[in-house]
Amino acid sequence: MADANKQSAISRYFRETTGELKKVSWPTWPEARQMTYIVIAVMVVMGLYLALVDGIGEALINLAISA
Repeated sequence: MADANKQSAISRYFRETTGELKKVSWPTWPEARQMTYIVIAVMVVMGLYLALVDGIGEALINLAISA
């Protein structure tokens, strides 16, 4: 009996999930491409910023150690 309830619950879960995914307003391909470019640009800018901060921190630590 527990097996049947478990299968029923799993089946209901997938049915409900499929129903919810049909309600989603998915972006068009051009919108998705544009958002992808924005994400990549932000990642590059943040990577450069973190590299700069890391370099400054390293220089300050080396300066403090050598002094």
